[in-house]
Amino acid sequence: MEGEVGIIQTTLPGEWDEPLVGEWSSKLVADNLAACVQRSRVSSVFRWEGNLESTEEWRVQLKTSVEKMDELVAEILSRHPYDTPQIVSWVADSTTEYASWVEG
Repeated sequence: MEGEVGIIQTTLPGEWDEPLVGEWSSKLVADNLAACVQRSRVSSVFRWEGNLESTEEWRVQLKTSVEKMDELVAEILSRHPYDTPQIVSWVADSTTEYASWVEG
């Protein structure tokens, strides 16, 4: 493969309904920071403030150009409802055609 795309993953509150998650996601695409956003419900187990927690959340995975990754992370942080949001990112190999589409 010849192309590369940036992938950023975060989670959003499980009590958010689909329209709110859709609005949150769509704004990032409309602002040309992400080319594609996929979202799905997940069950999360984690330790928070010394307690074992289990909750439903939304997993949100965003595809963007490698050049826009830092800007997208900054925007996610500015709009995120969690005090300490999960934000993980990586650069993935891609087909040239898909990478070109992501770059817009």
